[in-house]
Amino acid sequence: MKIRVATTNLHKLEEISHILSPFGIEVEKLEAEKTEVQHEDVAVIARKAAESLCRHYGDFTVVEDTGLYIDALSGFPGPYAEYVYRTIGIEGVLKLLSGVEDRRATFTCAAAICISGVVKVFTGSSRGVIAERPRGTGGFGYDPIFIPEGYTSTFAELGVEKNKISHRARAFTALGVWLSKEFKY
Repeated sequence: MKIRVATTNLHKLEEISHILSPFGIEVEKLEAEKTEVQHEDVAVIARKAAESLCRHYGDFTVVEDTGLYIDALSGFPGPYAEYVYRTIGIEGVLKLLSGVEDRRATFTCAAAICISGVVKVFTGSSRGVIAERPRGTGGFGYDPIFIPEGYTSTFAELGVEKNKISHRARAFTALGVWLSKEFKY
């Protein structure tokens, strides 16, 4: 089975491929402009984008959206995580948290797939804390500053272990389980 993921982020595509390979699902990059509605819930954003792409690209079209919700910042940057990363980066986020003791945060991923004109959304979350400084060379985005619960290492330090426990792993594993049951391949 093959799915097409609408993303320009090759790191995400690689992670998704790694997560879904045990299910026998191949991942292909879909060159498509996604519609991004403004909403605080990444599941709503992914659903709307998938509904739009479904009309043009058909079945097995997948859209992924991720948010980083930092408790001390009232959930900021939330669904605007990519924009914040591009504009102020990790250092900017760490500056916002300078002197803040409560560094708890949640990464949430929504994976929306279109089949027969119907969009189904799978979500996954990882609870953790924001590190005091960037650590590790693996991963991408906020991986050097996110330490998942139960670990002392950042996602960037965990390597492929991240693909077993991350928000994206949880969302896409749920998608893989559903596809394998629904289509019994």
